[in-house]
Amino acid sequence: MEAKSNKSFSFLILISISILSHLSSATDTLYLGQSLSGNQTLVSQAGTFELGFFSPGNSINYYIGIWYKNIPTRDIIWVANRETPISNPSTSELKISELDGHLVLLNQSKLPVWSSNSTLSNTTGTRVAVLLDTGNLVLRNVSNSSTSTWQSFDHPTDTWMPGGWLGVNKVTGEFNSMTSWKTPEDPAPGPYTERMDPDGSNQYVFLYNNLEVYWSSGVWNGQYFGAVPGTREKTALMLSFVDGEVWKYATYTVTVPSVIARFVIDSSGQGKTWLWLNSSQQWQQIYTMPVAHCDVPSFCGAFAVCDERSSSSCSCYTGFQPASPHEWDSGEWVSGCVRRTRLQCSSNNTNGGDHEKDGFLEMQNVKLPSNPESINVSSAEECKSACVNNCSCTAYTYDTTCSIWQGDLRSLQQLYGGDTIVGGTLYLRLAASDLPSSSSSHKWVLAVVLSIVALLGLIFFVILGTIWLLRRMRKRGGSIMSGEGSLLHFTYTDLQHITKNFSEKLGGGGFGSVFKGTMPDSTTIAVKKLEGLRQGEKQFRAEVSTMGSIQHINLLRLRGFCCEGINRLLVYDYMSGGSLDNYLSPNSKVLDWSTRYRIILGIARGIAYLHEKCRECIIHCDIKPGNILLDAESCAKVADFGMAKLLGREFSRVLTTMRGTVGYLAPEWISGLPITPKVDVYSFGMMLFEIVSGQRNSSNSKSETFFPIWAAQRVTEGEIICLLDDRLKGDADMEELMRVCRTACWCIQEQELDRPSMGQVVLVLEGVLEVNTPPIPKTFQRLMQDDQQVPHFYNPLPITEHKEQSGNSEASVVSSQNDP
Repeated sequence: MEAKSNKSFSFLILISISILSHLSSATDTLYLGQSLSGNQTLVSQAGTFELGFFSPGNSINYYIGIWYKNIPTRDIIWVANRETPISNPSTSELKISELDGHLVLLNQSKLPVWSSNSTLSNTTGTRVAVLLDTGNLVLRNVSNSSTSTWQSFDHPTDTWMPGGWLGVNKVTGEFNSMTSWKTPEDPAPGPYTERMDPDGSNQYVFLYNNLEVYWSSGVWNGQYFGAVPGTREKTALMLSFVDGEVWKYATYTVTVPSVIARFVIDSSGQGKTWLWLNSSQQWQQIYTMPVAHCDVPSFCGAFAVCDERSSSSCSCYTGFQPASPHEWDSGEWVSGCVRRTRLQCSSNNTNGGDHEKDGFLEMQNVKLPSNPESINVSSAEECKSACVNNCSCTAYTYDTTCSIWQGDLRSLQQLYGGDTIVGGTLYLRLAASDLPSSSSSHKWVLAVVLSIVALLGLIFFVILGTIWLLRRMRKRGGSIMSGEGSLLHFTYTDLQHITKNFSEKLGGGGFGSVFKGTMPDSTTIAVKKLEGLRQGEKQFRAEVSTMGSIQHINLLRLRGFCCEGINRLLVYDYMSGGSLDNYLSPNSKVLDWSTRYRIILGIARGIAYLHEKCRECIIHCDIKPGNILLDAESCAKVADFGMAKLLGREFSRVLTTMRGTVGYLAPEWISGLPITPKVDVYSFGMMLFEIVSGQRNSSNSKSETFFPIWAAQRVTEGEIICLLDDRLKGDADMEELMRVCRTACWCIQEQELDRPSMGQVVLVLEGVLEVNTPPIPKTFQRLMQDDQQVPHFYNPLPITEHKEQSGNSEASVVSSQNDP
C-alpha cells in the first residue's frame, strides 16, 4: 500500500514538472490546471505572436494582451482586461477555470477581473487555450479541437487582424465592433468605434460616443466599399463581405505571405492600415480614414481648436492651457485644454452683473461645435444675454437664430477661404482677466498711448524720411509684401524688376511662359506668367493659397504670386537641373540607373501625396516629363499641380493645344468619362517607359511600332532588359527594372479599376508589395490586331476634333477637381 502511495506521489511530481517545463519552453497552449503569471507567456507555433502580461508606456497598470513576437516594437493587437487592469502580474494568473471551463484572469487577491464567458456545451472534457499563428486566441475542448467555444477574433479591441471579422448578428442585433484605446497608454475603451451602420445598411461607420457618425465606408456593391482606399484595386490585402442567414460581416486576408498587416482605430479616432517593412524595421502607414485630422470629432479634446494647416494640428483657445502638457508635447491632444482662470459667474446673480466679470472672445470663421441648444430670441444682444444669465453657458453664436453651448466645447475647427465647410462666428466665454480687450487692459493701453504721444514729436521727421525712402525703393522695383499664409505677394513691378523685364525665358507651354529671376537676397526663382486666365481675383487668391499650403519634398514649392488686374503670375523655386524633358533624347546627358530609379520613386511619392495626403484630393491631369523638374541633386519635383482647378474649363483647352501632352492622356479623356486620380496613374505609366528607355515614346528607335505597345509585349514576355536605355549597357538593378516595367504596364491598363493607386505604386517601388506580370492593355491588343501603329488617343488632334470626341471632358475636369 505504501509503495502504491509513493508511486502516486511520484506521478504527481512528474505531472507538475511536466506542466512547469511546458510553460517554460514557451508553448502555444494553456492546459487545465496550468496558469500564466509574471513573465510567463504563450507563443504561437511558428513564433509569430506572443501572449502575456504587459504594461503600456509609463503606465503602472498591467494587462493580458497579444503582440507580435519578432517585431522590435511591442504592438498590441488584443487586450483581455482593458477595463480592469491589475497592479501585480507576479501574483495574478491567467488560467482555465475548473468550475465552468472559462478562461479567467485572477488578480493578486485571487478574485476574477476578466472572463471569456465562452458558450460551452454540457459535454465533459478537458479544455485548452491555444494561441494561433494568426494572432487569434481560441478556447477548445480537447475531444473536439476543430471547434472553438470562444476566440479573441470574436471580441476585437482596437485592432482588426487578417482573418478577423466585423459584423452584426441579424437575429439578435449583436454587433461585433472594435473600439479605440482611451489614450496611447490606456487600453480602456475610448470614444471612437468602428461597426456596421446601425441603420442596417451594408456599410461600416466610425462613431464618436456611439452616437455621431463621422466617416462611412460606402455601401458594399458586391465588389468593394466605395470609400475604402484600395478595395477597388488588386493589392496584397483582399477584402470580402459575407451576408448569411444569421451573420453579415466583412473580413480581409493577406494575399502575399511575406506581408504583415493590421488595421487599427487609434486613440485619435482615425482608422489606419499598417504594413511592416522588414527593410527599415518599422511600420508603414498606407491608408488613413478619414484623411483629415479635423474630420474626427474631439480630435483635439475639449476647448481646443483643430487647424489642418498648422504644424501642430491642435491649439488651446485663448484663456486655456493644455490639460496634460506631457501628452501635448508628444503630439497626443485627446486630453484637451483647461481654463487658466475660473469663470466668475454666479447663479445667484440674475441681473446681468456677471457680465462685468466674464466676457466673450469673438472667434471668426470656425466650424461650430455640434449639438448646440437653440434659444428662441429675436436679436444678437438677447442671445448674448441668454448666455450671460446661464452660468453653464460656455459659448454662443447668432446667425438669424440663437445657439448656445453648455459644458465642454469640442470639435471646433479653424477654416480658411478655400474650405468647402461653411464657417461661423463663435463667442467664447472667458474670465475678464483672460480677455485680450478687458476693461483693465483698456486702462493700461490708455496709459501707454498717453506716454507714446509725448514721443511722437521726436519721431515725426524720422517718419517723413522713411516715407521718402520707401518711395524711392518702390520706383526701383517695388516692395515685396507677405501674402496669403506663408506665400509672398509680389506686385507686377516687383516681378518686372526681379526678372529684368522678363528677359530670360526658361520655357513655355499651354499654361504660359516661365522666366528666370533673382530675388534681392540673390535667391534664384522661376516666374510663370499665366495666359488666358478668366478667374476672379478672390477665387484666384483662394486657389493659390491652397497650392501654397501643399509642402512635399517631391512637389515644386510655390513661393508667391502676383494678382493685379489681368496679370496673374506664380513664383516658384528655381530648379537648376531643368526638366526631365532634357534627358529624353539620344544626345542628352545620360542618367545612371540609380538616379533614374530615385527620380521615378520621387515622382510617385509626389503624386501619391497629391492624391491621398492632401485635405482634398488633387488630380494633376498633366503628368509628363516637361512637368517634372530636377534640382541640383537630381531630386524630382512635380510641377504645375493645381492647374486644373486654377484654370477651370480653360484647362481642357490647354491640353488640346499642347500636342505633346496628348501622348500621356488616359482613354477617359477621349471617351468623355469622369476624370479620377487614375488619369495621373495612366500618364505616370506612359512616362515610365520614357525614363527607362531614355527616349520619347514616339521616337520608335527600338521598333517600327508605337513604343509603348512594343514595350508592353516585352514586359508580358519577361524580356525586361531590352527596354533599358542602350547607353547604360545593361548596368541596372534587374529587380528594380522589373518592378518599374511591370508597374508601367499596370498603370496604362485601359480600365481605370485595373490600374493601381499611386500609393500602391509607391509601395511596389519601395519593395513593400510584390507586382505580378501584367496583361497587355486591351487598347494595345486591339491596335495590334488591326495592325495600327499609333493609338487614336496618342495621335495629336485639332482642337475642334478633340472636343467633339471628348464630349463632356471639360466639365468632367472641373467636377472632379471640385468634388474629388
